[in-house]
Amino acid sequence: MGAPAGSVVELLTARFPQWVIASHAYRGDQTVIIRREGLLDVCWFLRDDQAVAFNVLMDLSCVDYLTFGRQQASAPMMRSPSPLPYFMKPKPAGAEAWQRHVDEEFRFEVVYHFYSTIKNHRLRIKVPVAVGDPVVESVTRIWKAADWFEREVWDMFGIRFRGHPNLRRLLMYEEFQGHALRKDYPITKRQPLIGPVDQDPSAPKVPIIVGID
Repeated sequence: MGAPAGSVVELLTARFPQWVIASHAYRGDQTVIIRREGLLDVCWFLRDDQAVAFNVLMDLSCVDYLTFGRQQASAPMMRSPSPLPYFMKPKPAGAEAWQRHVDEEFRFEVVYHFYSTIKNHRLRIKVPVAVGDPVVESVTRIWKAADWFEREVWDMFGIRFRGHPNLRRLLMYEEFQGHALRKDYPITKRQPLIGPVDQDPSAPKVPIIVGID
């Protein structure tokens, strides 16, 4: 049996009031938003405390909220009964204030999904990250499965994971410029494609400019 609805959220809120920003539960989906400074404290607790025993990191991803609430793609979630992101309550007035709020407060969220094979319950942790300082602590020392997850988020979104043992691109090549899943990444950006010019493995690599015109 899983934990009663809200019990993990309530436990975290009581244990780490200095780190918990907000929380919600919807149809058994438990979510807690925490400050990045408390990420390791919370994660060590989630893994090691037998009251929760989250021994599996199922997924680690990222969300870019750059245009949320200001474009048509946001409309379905705005109409949904599911909880809106915490920063939408209240929504900043005016486009200029909204943009400043986005950039300075919460532009990105690093999202962690945990599962306990012992307790059979799940939890989502969200960590807001500002675009001006996109850094969070690596959790590879707690869950080794975080290794490639964190590399993918670095590659696609440019979030740096302090303490990662080998933080380099996973999907794009090392010379790729920018981070392709940021919502301000230009779809027509031209990239240097680095590759051998012949079959000689010792031949120097020559950049070839490719892109969409």
